[in-house]
Amino acid sequence: MKVDIIIKNAFVMTMEGTGVGFIDNGAVAIKGNRIIAVDNSDVIIRNYSSEEIIDGNNKLVMPGLIDAHIHTGLGILRGVSQDIHNWMQEGLWPFMKHVTPEDNVKGSMLNIIEGIKAGTTTFCDYDGNMTEIVNNYVKVGARARVAELVNEIPDDIGDVPVGELYPFYSEIGNRKLQNNIKLFESWHETENGRITCMFGPHGPDMMSLELMKEMKALAEKYDTKLHMHVAQGDREIDQMLKRYGKRSIPFLEDIGYLNERLLAVHLTEATKEETEQVAKSGAAMINCSGSIGIIDGIVPPILEFLEASGTAALGSDQAPGNNCNNMFNEMKFVSILNKVKRKDPSIFPAHLAVRLATIEAAKAIGLDHEIGSLREGKKADLLIIDLQEPSMSPVITLPIRNIVPNLVYSAKGNEVESVMVDGKFIYYKKKLLTVDEKEVVTTAQEAANRISSKAQGEIFPNSTLLERMKKDEL
Repeated sequence: MKVDIIIKNAFVMTMEGTGVGFIDNGAVAIKGNRIIAVDNSDVIIRNYSSEEIIDGNNKLVMPGLIDAHIHTGLGILRGVSQDIHNWMQEGLWPFMKHVTPEDNVKGSMLNIIEGIKAGTTTFCDYDGNMTEIVNNYVKVGARARVAELVNEIPDDIGDVPVGELYPFYSEIGNRKLQNNIKLFESWHETENGRITCMFGPHGPDMMSLELMKEMKALAEKYDTKLHMHVAQGDREIDQMLKRYGKRSIPFLEDIGYLNERLLAVHLTEATKEETEQVAKSGAAMINCSGSIGIIDGIVPPILEFLEASGTAALGSDQAPGNNCNNMFNEMKFVSILNKVKRKDPSIFPAHLAVRLATIEAAKAIGLDHEIGSLREGKKADLLIIDLQEPSMSPVITLPIRNIVPNLVYSAKGNEVESVMVDGKFIYYKKKLLTVDEKEVVTTAQEAANRISSKAQGEIFPNSTLLERMKKDEL
């Protein structure tokens, strides 16, 4: 049978089964945007022919990584909000006041390029201005599962003293909701299915009960998922107790949110009982170890969630306080932090971290029928990783195999040589093929210069961050 591309003589990690589905001398045959076959190289070469054959000697072929929770529009503010207590109020808000929708788009493209070069093929992007940001995914050729960030709070919410109830404005919520509906009706299942949409309630503390119920009904109408922060911090729990007399998770149970439609992001403040309740409800958990570790100093309860038989995925979250939108970073963090949390080096093995960034992530976001593993009939979203990079060398296959642990504990992302999405290389032999990377960096820098210049007078006078800057600690 004639196919378009054959990658042969490679180590292949299919992610099929309960482990990583390793094939030592493997090959993948691709036609159009689909995987036609995955098998031993001899079998593939005997049964398929192609004018384009890629020699995968000393390479690893694996499914593309899935970033299940990212706010790419915040990429324009990378690194402005860490090493402080109130990361949002003290660090982020003084800059956010001066960010325009155009700035969001520029920062988004920067984040997307960063992710692609480190092997991310699918981005669950959850941000404001998504009807414009989504065009970045069209240009760059990545897969995206997008949602508009919907809330009823004003842009100057950072000025509200900590502990006071957030004001809600229905006109703000309605405008953002209409953007989410427009996003869905304009973009869902477009670009050959690369772009799909969800609904994005910001959090149970950020909107009225009426709007939450309306978004739940819309998710049911359009048969999609709800991407939402849940129990993401002590501020949220404080708001919920003051407004409803209930913590977030019992409240969500009461209004019918805890089911398979919900992507519950963070669960940072969830109790063990609440974590188990979410897991058993069928809702998925998205864990962002790098972000929550840096901005909160907390290890989210993903291990407890998995032990309760929940479906979970990894995300990189936001660049202002995580700095790094790289799924290799998230795989390493989630494994190491949970080993430390349990004081047990045997828990959270490397292969589990890889699954949470591939096939388990695909299950969580509802796309496992199309992506997440290398299998006949699935979309051809895959990576070619150079195993001769120092961080992946030497390769040992007997008596144990070291590729998977090195992928999690050693790789940094620069080992990714090529990235294919929907059967097309968008990053090939370490060159981005679809957009001008230097131009993206330059335009983002110009926007960041303007924003930071305006933000100088907005940093709180008593800010821990400002004091450290005065002492030249940053």
